[in-house]
Amino acid sequence: MTDAPDSKQASPRLRQDLQPRNEPVQGRSIKRSQQILDVTGELLERLGMDDLTTNIIAREVGISVGSLYHYFPNKHAILYAMGQRWLEEISAMLAEVEALPVESYSIEELVEQLTAANLRAYKRQKAVLTLVQAMFAVPELRELDEQHDEIVIRFMAKLFKRIGINRHIKERERIGRFVLEVSHAVYLVIVNQNPNRASRTLEDLRFMLVNVLQRHLEPSA
Repeated sequence: MTDAPDSKQASPRLRQDLQPRNEPVQGRSIKRSQQILDVTGELLERLGMDDLTTNIIAREVGISVGSLYHYFPNKHAILYAMGQRWLEEISAMLAEVEALPVESYSIEELVEQLTAANLRAYKRQKAVLTLVQAMFAVPELRELDEQHDEIVIRFMAKLFKRIGINRHIKERERIGRFVLEVSHAVYLVIVNQNPNRASRTLEDLRFMLVNVLQRHLEPSA
């Protein structure tokens, strides 16, 4: 995760390098494009970032490398598309939470709903740990990491106001970044733990978040 408020946009040339060759519009092309992303996710889990190549991806999909390049110009373009899909997943999850009547929830209920929704999203994303690491470490993907932070922190600041944390927007964003950085790291641990360990880790995370939010609900001195 990044902590730079003035994130730089990728250059036009770089963005062009990351764009799909042809935007799929027909059902068959859309299906093939999604298959490439799904297979890449599976390969990331098995091979990791460094050993992943377009040759391997094409072979696993069952197409030639030339056909693969018809959809994506390089490996980073595929990972960029995966990152965009991950952001869409996170945005959809946050929309679900936003629709909840959180004003009527206790802090414990809110934290339970928020963590459960996040974990469902994290578990649905194949190779989420490797993808997130790539979004942070690979310059071509860094803007996705920054977009993720911005989306979540902005949402958290609004959510905190709804539950009664009546602090300045900058303070709510600061709390939001803290919650994001800590919970994001813990979610990545939980999805890779066995069920018993994952349950205990989730319990610890919820305990921490409840106490943090409860503290900021108290009137300012």
